[in-house]
Amino acid sequence: MDIQLLGTNLADLVWVLSGILISTCQLLAIFVISVGIIRALLIFLRSSLFQPQTTMAFQRSRLAMGYSFSLGLSFLVGASILKTMLSSQWEDITRLVIIIAVRTALNLLLERAISNSQAIGDSALNLDTNGKETGKETAPETAIANP
Repeated sequence: MDIQLLGTNLADLVWVLSGILISTCQLLAIFVISVGIIRALLIFLRSSLFQPQTTMAFQRSRLAMGYSFSLGLSFLVGASILKTMLSSQWEDITRLVIIIAVRTALNLLLERAISNSQAIGDSALNLDTNGKETGKETAPETAIANP
């Protein structure tokens, strides 16, 4: 077996596997973001129709959607890194740096918004419908899952 032929076959295999991984990451991002949007819509509709606190329904749905967007952006950053992994052109590398910077900034802003929403949600979830302390604490994840 010729070494050059083996190198060519390995390079082709790496290109094919890279393409599969990139597509998988992008599909996972689409799936996670879509599920997050549907879940947030269901949380909002269920809470706003059956409970008087529409503001809390909005906060819980934002949290659910924020988590999904954050995870989806992480998958997209991974796909961008994989896409540029085999490229040796400075233009592609520069584009990757810009894409990662923008997506990381978006992710940080989403995480900050999630943290703020959780802090607001924690204080509001401890109040009953009359505005009195209930004395029990509810975790934000529980509030999202069980509005």
